[in-house]
Amino acid sequence: MKKVVSISLGSSERDHQVQVRLGEEDFIVCRQGTDGDFELLKKRLAEMNDDPEVAAIGLGGADLFLNAAGRTYWFREMKPLAKIVTKKAFVDGSGLKGEVEADTVRYMQEDLGVDFSNKKVMVTSAVDRWGLAMGFEDAGIDTDFADLYFILGVRKIIHSARVLTRAIRIIAPVAINLPFSWLYPSEADHTIKPATNAWTDRMYHDYDYIAGDYKLIIKNMPADMRDTWVITNTTTSADIDFLKAHGVKNLITTSHRLEGRSFGANVMEALLVASEGKKEALTPECYLRLMKKYDLGPELHDLSK
Repeated sequence: MKKVVSISLGSSERDHQVQVRLGEEDFIVCRQGTDGDFELLKKRLAEMNDDPEVAAIGLGGADLFLNAAGRTYWFREMKPLAKIVTKKAFVDGSGLKGEVEADTVRYMQEDLGVDFSNKKVMVTSAVDRWGLAMGFEDAGIDTDFADLYFILGVRKIIHSARVLTRAIRIIAPVAINLPFSWLYPSEADHTIKPATNAWTDRMYHDYDYIAGDYKLIIKNMPADMRDTWVITNTTTSADIDFLKAHGVKNLITTSHRLEGRSFGANVMEALLVASEGKKEALTPECYLRLMKKYDLGPELHDLSK
C-alpha cells in the first residue's frame, strides 16, 4: 500500500491519517505537523525522502513558490527544502491552486445553481489562490481582493484584477525574501483569536461569499456571519463547529472531505501524483482530470442545519 505524507509547519494537534482507495489502489494519507519548528520540518522531510513506503510528499503550512499574475515567485526561505527531497515527488499544493480550484466556481454555478447576480465575493489572498480568484473574476462575478490586508496588514481592499496584478508584480519580488512567518500564520497554535474591530467587521459584512485560505478567513471573523458562504479547504470537524458557531450558512471545500476532514491542497496533490506513480508534479489538466475521475472535486456542506 502506497503512503502519502504531508509534513506541515502547522500544529501537530491537527495531525490526521486516513486510508483512501483510488481506482484499484489503496493509499494511506498522513499529515504530520511540526508546530512551527523549521529544523524539525527539514528532518522529517529527509526521513520521508528515505522511506521506501512513501510514494509522495506534500509541504503543508507553507508554500515553496507562488504562481500568480503570470509569474512564478519562489520563497527564499523555502527554496532549500526542494533540495532535501530528491527521490520522490515533493509538492506544496500549487498544482491544484490553478485550474482545479478555479473549477470550484463552475461547480457552484452549474452543479449547485448558485446565482451570483448582485452578490459580492472577497478573496482573502489572491496571490496564494490565483486560480480560485481568477475563476470568480473570469466568470464576471463582483470580486474584491484583500491581499494587502491579510498579508501585509494594510487596510485596503483591491477592487480590480488589473490593479491586483500590478500590485503583485511590485510587492511579490520583495515579499518572497521576508521570513515566511511574517506573511502567513504558521505558528504552533493554529487557533486564531479574532481581534475584530469596526473596520474588519464592516469588511466581512460587505460580502456574501468569503473565499481563500482557511486560517486567513477566520483571522478576524466577526461573531455574526449569518447568510455568508465560505469557500476554502483544510477543514477539520472542529473547524466546521467553529464556522457553525459564527453563523456561516454554507461551506464549499475545494476538494472532497476524507473521513470527516478536507485535507490541504498539498495533500491532495501528493495523492494524485502517487496515484499516477510519478516522481514529479503533474500538469494542471491532469490534476483536473484525476479529481473528476476519482470524485475528489468541490463539495457543499450545509451548516445552517
